[in-house]
Amino acid sequence: MIDFDRVTVTYAGAAVPVLRDVSFTVPEGELCLVVGRTGSGKSTLLGAVNALVPRFTGGTLAGTVTVAGRATSEFHPRDLADVVGVVAQDPLAGFVTDTVAEELAYGMEQLAVRPSTMRKRVEEIIDVMGLAELRDRPLADLSGGQQQRVAIGSVLAAQPAVLVLDEPTSALDPTAAEEVLATITRLVHDLGLTVLMAEHRLERVVQYADSVVVVAGDGTVRHGPPAPMLADAPVAPPVVELGRLMGWDPLPLSVRDARRLAPPLRDRLASRPASAPREVPAGTNGDAVLDASGVVVTYGDLVAVGGVDVGFAAGEVTALMGRNGSGKSSLLWALQGSGPRAAGRVEIAGVAPVATDGRGRRDQVSLVPQTPADLLYLETVGAECAQADRESTVPAGTTRSLLDRFAPGIADGQHPRDLSEGQKLALVLAIQLAPAPTVVLLDEPTRGLDYAAKAQLADVIGDLAAQGRSIVVATHDVEFVARVADRVLIMSEGGIVGDGPCADVVVASPAFAPQVAKILRPEPYLTVADVRAALGDPVDGAHP
Repeated sequence: MIDFDRVTVTYAGAAVPVLRDVSFTVPEGELCLVVGRTGSGKSTLLGAVNALVPRFTGGTLAGTVTVAGRATSEFHPRDLADVVGVVAQDPLAGFVTDTVAEELAYGMEQLAVRPSTMRKRVEEIIDVMGLAELRDRPLADLSGGQQQRVAIGSVLAAQPAVLVLDEPTSALDPTAAEEVLATITRLVHDLGLTVLMAEHRLERVVQYADSVVVVAGDGTVRHGPPAPMLADAPVAPPVVELGRLMGWDPLPLSVRDARRLAPPLRDRLASRPASAPREVPAGTNGDAVLDASGVVVTYGDLVAVGGVDVGFAAGEVTALMGRNGSGKSSLLWALQGSGPRAAGRVEIAGVAPVATDGRGRRDQVSLVPQTPADLLYLETVGAECAQADRESTVPAGTTRSLLDRFAPGIADGQHPRDLSEGQKLALVLAIQLAPAPTVVLLDEPTRGLDYAAKAQLADVIGDLAAQGRSIVVATHDVEFVARVADRVLIMSEGGIVGDGPCADVVVASPAFAPQVAKILRPEPYLTVADVRAALGDPVDGAHP
């Protein structure tokens, strides 16, 4: 169904090709997972499937990409729309109508689907994607996760033979992600849909994959069965990392498979003390630096946040979790001071953020939004970094140094709009963290980041907390929460319904428990690093 034959892609001005002599075949009715580091070329590979690369991205493509018998070099993307459906990383950028129902119908209108068939398919997709309550809602008013579900549904409504997905679950809560993946898997198994999917949150999807494409970042690509490909891949989910550590063979790809292999490990860990929680840094004493009471956020008749009382301590990392649309982003913007607030009080070190000017507020509190590209406005990455240094009154090179920690290898001369979504996020993170504000608010900060970049972000968050900063992270990334959070708040329908230490809250929730906790339950371990520290010595046959 999808065939790459000696494909090489080189962008203008690049010293080396992003893809070099790539050959592999994805047969009909298979789910193929594309993995690799941020910026390794995954999006380029996906774009070649429907001729976006190189027709819209520029550069040159040598070799042949064939989809459903059509050589993409002979067709424009519009001429492939009946066989290839594409969902990009930023769903809002791809919407062309105003409401959910209109967007679901739009693609079929362009393909001249009969009105009676169109109405039937719209209703089917609304049920399949869980969009009934959103049918008439404006697309711009939806949460990031809701927009992602609409984007996937609008493509599925046209019933393509091939579905190309770039980070399809990045903005979804764990439950919604499972529902979407179950739907995609059912379409693969029952209808023979061929899916090519790039995803950084491999813990969610690897167990569904029939094959894996590993994009190494040096232009080379490997394709094969999931376990052999992930055995030495540059990125891997926690279940695979745990299997590598313990030398398990065959390498497990799901929690269920790993639990079958885990009893000897659980027995070893039962006699060893678990790692102690990270202590609040000396000198901060857990003093509250942000205090909010009675915060209410409304959008017309919709109450997004309903009377929330919450405080955040110095030196503490707090994760804000909950279903899509539960009010997490609205609460963050209200805490930052720029967002609408119908009622309530917010103070940072005794001062309301809205009482300060833009620069003074930035020294108090920084917020990285879900769509970080909104904060990028200059012509080059170097200019963005230099401007951030000046505005933050920090030494020259501070922002650039932070960027290199998140996503190394981005040239100063690159245009910010030409970066991948993960690279854009890394740049905005660096810009917002440069002034080291008292409170740092992050809205889905790991979206588009690979595991190595998440580890670097976790280190930076740990450093900021050690300096006495208060960090609040709104996220669906349970693995990241397990790594960085001291405290977890659970939101539902605009209110806080859960609040407690990370280990207590996430382990108690099947939806928010990380893979290691599920594998080793009832032993109190959240991450592979926790297990490695508890074992204390190398495991025979395992990777060091």
